[in-house]
Amino acid sequence: MNVINESGSLALSTRLQRLSEQLRKDGALVYKEFGIDFEPKWFPVIFTLHHKNILSVVEIANEIGYTHPSTISLLKELERQQIIISKKDKTDERKRLIELAPKGIELIEKMKPVWKIISRVLEEIANNENHLLKAINEAEEKIAEQSFLQRVLQLKNQQ
Repeated sequence: MNVINESGSLALSTRLQRLSEQLRKDGALVYKEFGIDFEPKWFPVIFTLHHKNILSVVEIANEIGYTHPSTISLLKELERQQIIISKKDKTDERKRLIELAPKGIELIEKMKPVWKIISRVLEEIANNENHLLKAINEAEEKIAEQSFLQRVLQLKNQQ
C-alpha cells in the first residue's frame, strides 16, 4: 500500500481524482474499441442534452454541476466538433440556447448500446461492500448542507 492509500480520509480528494482519471482513461478506450470518436469529458453535456433537449448555458452548468466558465469551455469544444449548436434566445438576446446538432444526435444513437454495457460494468464495480454510489450520494448531501470549507472553519473556530 502506498502513502496516499494509507493516509485515509486526508487523501480523499486525491483518491477520488485518481479513480475518476482511471475511469475516464478506460472510458475513452471503451469508446475507441467501439469505433466511436468521443471524449468522456463531453459526457455530462451530451447526456443532459439528450434528456433535456434545449437548455441555456446556465441551465447546463447547473445540471452538470460545473462552473459557468468550465461549462462554456466545454460547450465551445463541442460546438467546434459540430456536436451541439447554439442560438440566441428570442426572448432574451443575452441568453444562448444549446441543443444537440444532427452529428450529436447520430453520436448518441451509436453510444446507446455502449452505455448499456458501460452501465452494467460500472454497476458491478460500484456495487461493492460499501455501496460506492450510495456513499457518494451521502457525501454530496453532507457537502450541500455544509461545505468542506465551512466545516473546516467551524472546527478551527472551536479550537
